[in-house]
Amino acid sequence: MKTTGTSAPEALTAVAARRMASPRWRSWIAFATVVLLGASCATLPPPGADYPKQASYAFARPGTSALGRSIESAARAHPGLSGFRLLPAGAQALRARAELADAAQKSLDLQYFIIQNDVTGKLLMDAILRAADRGVRVRMLIDDTDDLGKNKQISALAAHPGIAIRIFNPYYSRGPFNLFRVGEFLIDRRLNYRMHNKVFIADNVAAVLGGRNIGDEYFAASLHTDFADFDVLALGGIVPRISASFDSYWNSDLAIPVQALLPNRPTEQVLQAYRAELEQNRAESHASMRLPALYASDPVHALLDGSSVVWARGDVLYDSPDKIKVEAGEKAGPLLRERLVKALGTVDHELLIVSPYLVPGEEGMRILERLRARGVGVQIITNSLASTDIPAAYSGYIHYRVRLLEDGVKLYEVKPSPEATDDHGHSLKPSAGQFSLHAKVFVFDRKELFVGSMNFDYRSLKLNTEIGLLIHSPELARQAGARFDAIAQPANCYIPELGPPNVFGERRLTWRTEENGKPVVLAAEPSGDLARGMTASLLALLPLDDLL
Repeated sequence: MKTTGTSAPEALTAVAARRMASPRWRSWIAFATVVLLGASCATLPPPGADYPKQASYAFARPGTSALGRSIESAARAHPGLSGFRLLPAGAQALRARAELADAAQKSLDLQYFIIQNDVTGKLLMDAILRAADRGVRVRMLIDDTDDLGKNKQISALAAHPGIAIRIFNPYYSRGPFNLFRVGEFLIDRRLNYRMHNKVFIADNVAAVLGGRNIGDEYFAASLHTDFADFDVLALGGIVPRISASFDSYWNSDLAIPVQALLPNRPTEQVLQAYRAELEQNRAESHASMRLPALYASDPVHALLDGSSVVWARGDVLYDSPDKIKVEAGEKAGPLLRERLVKALGTVDHELLIVSPYLVPGEEGMRILERLRARGVGVQIITNSLASTDIPAAYSGYIHYRVRLLEDGVKLYEVKPSPEATDDHGHSLKPSAGQFSLHAKVFVFDRKELFVGSMNFDYRSLKLNTEIGLLIHSPELARQAGARFDAIAQPANCYIPELGPPNVFGERRLTWRTEENGKPVVLAAEPSGDLARGMTASLLALLPLDDLL
């Protein structure tokens, strides 16, 4: 028997050291540390914080690509302005992203709360992979709220030399059905802080920004849920400012390369397997009736003829990636909330808000009450209990509903199956599944509008990072207002109204609506089902507003 000069104990120690140095073992050690420190509510640095990474930034001189030259040519006729187009339809929003990926020649930057590995998610990952094959630099920044352990195929893209993936504010524990993540979330305050931004940027000259994550339900392609959402396509001078926000997140201490988090780093073999999966999905989606509008002719460059783009001034509003430290006064940085509140102070007569999760908290209530005290009419569309995808968020809304109505705010709670049409005469009723609101839009005096990722709830105002565009355009504001008016109809909504006080002095609610074209007044909360109503009522008893 040959000897190697290493004793058995030394060999075992070396094996143990190698295992302890692997991402999986580091995760378990760190999680054990979190548990041990949990009594003091410790906050640990993110896993992989010491993993080597290089700073990178958006390419300057965006007009050097074919897409950039086309946009700059159109922009010269509108000096000092940027081009915008609203994207309320799911298939339209998906197509815009896919076309930007196909048109990109230099760079693609994606920043998302959630990217799902479903039909539409695969279509976009396929377009991104093909762009990287052409030499396009791809940077993908994804929040860790939906562990990539559930979607390992997406992480396979990191094996491509042209694709870099970073995870924002990651957990230590990983993998599907990992109950340790729940415990870790409850123990470590850092993990309550999520990146909710949604941005898709091509060549630093065109971007799609708004409320949509990447997944079937956001693009009207799900058999179960149709999230009514809102994006905006932005072109020209405003895009480098969007890219600057992306760069600040990409280079932050909380953005960790995916290789530092996975027990097995992505390999070429795994990438090729995913490539085959994407090609099969592409072939099947062409024949799918679920995506009939995806392949319609509406390329992004055709928008530049001026008929579909509105040129206007716009501002990029976003939170610092270190928002929690900025909130605590520990660090300087931008806060979206502060700039939006300043804009709200300029409203003269009407504010329209679309927010699927409406938990304003005391600060949000003070904002609305100041507006009402000045005589500003405030109307808000939100989800009903029957349409919401998060009953817990609805339980927080219950605490403020009567107070909002007493302040004179008009509320509209969308139905899970609307009956009327939108502002273009298209039916709002989903082809399959349930209609649920997901858009985040503010319209000021029908002269300006804000479109972004921010809900009017405590989590968006104080905890999560958000981004949005404040666009100074009466034309686009009128378009958004017309869509608001079309949805805020009794055929599409339950409209809560205050009734007389009961014997205890409490104001009872009724809900005005239409069913089969006839007006109806409901005396009980339209919950959709008994279990959902009971869940919301029980959760409303808990002090959860600051987490919603």
